[in-house]
Amino acid sequence: MSRPAPSPIYTLRGASGPFNTLHFSCHGGDTPLLFSGSGKGAIHMWNLNTRRAERTVEGHSGSSVIWGRDMRICLWDLSKGSSELMDSLTTGSVGFCQCSLLETGQRTCLLAFAGEQIEEVKVVELPSKTLVSSLVPDSKSGSVMCVKLWQPQSGPGPLLLAGYEDGSLLLWDITQRSILSQTKVHLEPVMCLTFDTESLRGISASSDNKLSSWILDGQNNLKLQNCVTLTNPGISQLSIRGDGKLLASAGWDHRVRIFGWKKLRPLAVLQYHSDMVLSVAFSDHKDPGQRFLAAGSKDQRISLWSIYNEGPSENN
Repeated sequence: MSRPAPSPIYTLRGASGPFNTLHFSCHGGDTPLLFSGSGKGAIHMWNLNTRRAERTVEGHSGSSVIWGRDMRICLWDLSKGSSELMDSLTTGSVGFCQCSLLETGQRTCLLAFAGEQIEEVKVVELPSKTLVSSLVPDSKSGSVMCVKLWQPQSGPGPLLLAGYEDGSLLLWDITQRSILSQTKVHLEPVMCLTFDTESLRGISASSDNKLSSWILDGQNNLKLQNCVTLTNPGISQLSIRGDGKLLASAGWDHRVRIFGWKKLRPLAVLQYHSDMVLSVAFSDHKDPGQRFLAAGSKDQRISLWSIYNEGPSENN
């Protein structure tokens, strides 16, 4: 390790459930916020200045929030202090696949989620909820486990990356409803993936002890690039920092691991939680001094870390 592993700068607690998902919102106002979804169905909006939950929304009738574990995706209006449920969408899926959202206009976006069929990914336009695509592979790939929508800078799009139960990764053209490329990235189900749209490089993890990185070439072909062996198996989530310098993993072994994104060099192992780490997220603050990493755990705590705010060396 290039530096000693730090301790959390502070922790958030009080949700009475595991923290399955996290999302920072540090733009558009003076108050940096962190949203969390808990295993008890609550969405908390944490004020990072006061370090307290500013608002709590009960949106899923006690069902675990993994973008709709109760087969519903909910849309909320949180403006001007409101907590009004604006709309909801029934998915028909009770799996563990988180959804993916892509803004396509000032008031429109695309939403991808696991459908009713075991291998199906549905893509709808919001707010109209118009079905854009229903994507089902020809081969038996098992349940869809994770998805990521993105818009390439040139060529066809939008595109969708999907990881499946059999360890395969598929790249879909959602407009043409066709598979552009596919490859086997794990021997076990693909539990999570993330993708760097600047470098056209992504990484995925499974229930084993491997991280697999892969790239897209100029013809949208997926190619395996590198593999990292971890000390312990099982990763819940992966996150790349906005400046493309750091990668964080949420481990089943209660640890958060930090890597240099360029070469996947291990930089630090963050040890604080007493149970599985389920979620990790980097803040989107423009000020390097305000860049935080959040980790949510099954131990009902969120840890906040300030690490490598100036970024590691370019050789990582």
